[in-house]
Amino acid sequence: MTSSHLPVGILGGTFDPVHLGHLAAADAACTALGLAEVLFIPSHHPPHRRVEPLASGYHRFAMLALALADRPRFLVSDAELLASAWSYTSVTLRRLHEAAFDALQLFFITGADAFAEIATWNDYPAILDLANFAVVSRPGHPAAGLPEQLPMLRDRMAMRQGEGADHAAGKAGGTRIWLVQAVTPDVSSTEVRRRARAGEPLDGLVPIAVERYIERHHLYR
Repeated sequence: MTSSHLPVGILGGTFDPVHLGHLAAADAACTALGLAEVLFIPSHHPPHRRVEPLASGYHRFAMLALALADRPRFLVSDAELLASAWSYTSVTLRRLHEAAFDALQLFFITGADAFAEIATWNDYPAILDLANFAVVSRPGHPAAGLPEQLPMLRDRMAMRQGEGADHAAGKAGGTRIWLVQAVTPDVSSTEVRRRARAGEPLDGLVPIAVERYIERHHLYR
């Protein structure tokens, strides 16, 4: 991926493993905000988890590559996997700035449940100036409820239910928090790992190529 003036989505996470909920969130953000592409960045040492990912960085990267193979606008990066430090979102965003990406060009995609705890993130509140945030609804956590949950950030929030955000307006007012109302599947990596460990089918949870990879390498068992 090279820097340009086009809007770019960033989706970080452990991806242990990647599942259809991750892909649905990226699709929703692309549709609502007119993103040119989305960069998936698997973390190395996720600071929000008490234990290390069960699958190695190699396997998590490989599963992402398989999941995104037929989606040309979705790319996977090993930027955090190659770093030895904790995988802080703020550090990754600043590295993208050093690579000539402008904060107004970047849209960090996250679920409404995760964003509700934004005050606990490293470098808060400065992190809100490092990129726009595309906050996508999750089952039981509608994005539309965030202004009430986070009243101190209400003035920075804007709803997106249609297609193609007005990026010129965003540039005039600085980075924003775009609330994306969308229906995403009720799936989690925890449930995928539980089913894989029990030898249960993963239909409707992960792409078929990822399911085959998990079976082939006996992951999570």
